[in-house]
Amino acid sequence: MNIALWIIQGLAAIGFVYSGWLKAFQYEQAKASWGWVKDVPKSFVVFIGIIEFIGTLGLILPQATNIAPIWTPIAATGLAAVVLLGALFHVSRKEYREIGVNIVFFALAAFIAICRF
Repeated sequence: MNIALWIIQGLAAIGFVYSGWLKAFQYEQAKASWGWVKDVPKSFVVFIGIIEFIGTLGLILPQATNIAPIWTPIAATGLAAVVLLGALFHVSRKEYREIGVNIVFFALAAFIAICRF
């Protein structure tokens, strides 16, 4: 089970790093990729990206180094909350096509949180 969790953590980390990197450091590319980015303040998009990026570090490093491994499920819980709020945002904007990605990453983050707690 531990190996499966590491694989899931790796997949989730790749997705969150990509998303966080675009939002935090490649704003123009994020704006071209996601329509919603044009409708919210740049500072908020960058903030979300930084949160995702930091959350990804928390998803991997504490468990990998065995230094305060309790932070891994806490980070996963935080990322699940970010993704859930993003899904609610897309629902409010009737962007139903975008919600599929949110559901996948919510499931990954929630699974990691539950199993690592």
